[in-house]
Amino acid sequence: MFFGHLLRGSCRALGTPVDNVFRRRHLCHDGQMPRPLVLPPPLDSRPFNVEEARAAGVRAGSLRNPHLDRPSRGIRIPGTDDPVPVAEMARAYSRVSPSSAASHATAFAVWDMPGFLPVLGRPGIHVSRRAGRTMPRRRGAIGHETNLLDDEVCCVDGFWITTRLRTWLDISRRMSIDELSVVADHLLRVPRPDLEGRSEPYATHADLADMLDRHKGTPGIRKARLALEASRVGTDSGPETRLRLAVLRAGLPEPVLNQFVELAPGISRQPDMAFVEFLVATEYEGAGHSSPDQIVRDISCEEDFSQAGWIQVRISKRHMADDAKPAVGKIRAALVSRGWSAFPQLPRR
Repeated sequence: MFFGHLLRGSCRALGTPVDNVFRRRHLCHDGQMPRPLVLPPPLDSRPFNVEEARAAGVRAGSLRNPHLDRPSRGIRIPGTDDPVPVAEMARAYSRVSPSSAASHATAFAVWDMPGFLPVLGRPGIHVSRRAGRTMPRRRGAIGHETNLLDDEVCCVDGFWITTRLRTWLDISRRMSIDELSVVADHLLRVPRPDLEGRSEPYATHADLADMLDRHKGTPGIRKARLALEASRVGTDSGPETRLRLAVLRAGLPEPVLNQFVELAPGISRQPDMAFVEFLVATEYEGAGHSSPDQIVRDISCEEDFSQAGWIQVRISKRHMADDAKPAVGKIRAALVSRGWSAFPQLPRR
């Protein structure tokens, strides 16, 4: 049965700063600051539960020290003004709640998923238990009772958390179809091993489809199915997914994504989107394109496309306003200039 024990040796640390952390300044009854508390590492720098503190030799009296915040029963946080990573809060809450796993918006944050999740950042740590067990109930926790299968949870840095695939399903109720597609594209994306230290995507299309088939009737599953239909392998970021979806909604042809196109012998480029038939390439230029070195590379890329007879359409954040209508307008104009028409000519009889 899963959650039977913690696989401490096989877990790794993740973290994203969050602000839903209790922070207080404490005074003794005489108005003086209390004596500083000395804790053994790593308890001195992260949330912990009372059980692991006692195992580390911390005396019961020290656990009542006013320098320790008490966000919930059995949990302590060393006093600090620094934001506490959500993974550390999730670790504390899931370990103090037997047979539980961090889930929903909390897992979304720990996995650092892209996409707009409206409830992200609200106070509370989401914790799930398998259906048939009592729902986790404690201060600071948002409990869920759900049908969790063994391979839908994993161990990270000594605490249980729903897998990326299961997390995508769990947050489907709260996200729009487009934003669920952003997450799906992220899971399907083939990584760059030299930059990311992995060579396989987090999931395949079949993996995501299987997750949905396992949990028919789950709230939000209809949106997740539509998002999966709209997902594609090849986008590298959330803005790229949103731009692609806006292009297709506008009735423009479907582009190929992040594939190399040969512009001349020995010269090839990899645009974000390419309409190969019309020699039109599109690049979304986010904040990473503002560095001096990147600007030089972008100019060189634009020159290569121009010399090969291509039109390069450069899109920035300002073009993504109003459901990306300005961006779609630029792409449509380039396609029309190359002979594309929304109303193809019928053959003469």
